[in-house]
Amino acid sequence: WRARAAAPPHDVGLVFEGEQGGPGAGKRIVLVSGDEEYRSEEALPQLAKILSQRHGFHCTVLFAIDPESGEIDPENVSNIPGLESLQSADLMIIATRFRNLADEQMRHVVEYVEAGKPVIGMRTATHAFNIPAGAKFGRYGWKSKAEGYEGGFGRQVLGETWIAHHGKHKHESTRGMIVDPDHPIVRGIGEGDIWGTTDVYQVRLPLPGDSHPVVLGAVLDGMEPDDPPVTDGRNEPMMPIAWTRTYEGGRVFTTTMGAATDLLSEGVRRMLVNATYWCLGMESEIEPDADVSLVGDFEPTPYGFGDFVPGRKPADYR
Repeated sequence: WRARAAAPPHDVGLVFEGEQGGPGAGKRIVLVSGDEEYRSEEALPQLAKILSQRHGFHCTVLFAIDPESGEIDPENVSNIPGLESLQSADLMIIATRFRNLADEQMRHVVEYVEAGKPVIGMRTATHAFNIPAGAKFGRYGWKSKAEGYEGGFGRQVLGETWIAHHGKHKHESTRGMIVDPDHPIVRGIGEGDIWGTTDVYQVRLPLPGDSHPVVLGAVLDGMEPDDPPVTDGRNEPMMPIAWTRTYEGGRVFTTTMGAATDLLSEGVRRMLVNATYWCLGMESEIEPDADVSLVGDFEPTPYGFGDFVPGRKPADYR
């Protein structure tokens, strides 16, 4: 069996129809990419292929698009067409950075979130939106000071907004240290299985509300998985890099990992797949040996500003 991929209207994204009879059959996931640095335009199509082909979820992947050429342009911060797909979504997975979308596009995100539907936020989703304070949806901006919505979407929905790099960017990688081994999201994941070249993000402790850390991030003294932790005090205490919480009754999972290169780690992939099941209330169906292998060729572009592959359209990721 192969996942069938088709483009939604206007060729703005990709649809991967899930395997019939898979655990995720009947569940619809919308994956929203759009960041200038961490190659979400490569990470989310691969994640969608895993979720659809290996687990049966129906997945729609959306991209930042140049409206004139129809090409994927992560540096276009104002246009992610296809967000109306959220109207029928059971889960949103978002990996955007500093977006300032038109009100008509942003409305679909806000309506989805405020309805208390589940959300997974990856890496720069803590600072997903950069919307001016006076705008209609300014409260979703990462620097929001609106009463009751300080810190915007990141702080209020995901549990944290952008603070700072805790590890040294591009010099110190991250090893996941499981702090709640009984949580379904880490089922089948061993100590050290979660690793990535992205550095640990700083967060404020304790995280707000009912946030529950599941994985902490050890700052490593180098860019290899077997490098030792740094000994300068930054691991005392370690920052959470994966946690759960709720927003308006909906389940939320946030991880500050999630660059395209991080998906080369089986532990990171398993964490994201398990989190999908958990967010949808399907934790009883998480199998510790479930297939989370990569689908097809996957050689992600190293992260960095200005390093995205130009000239690609959504269809190129089928």
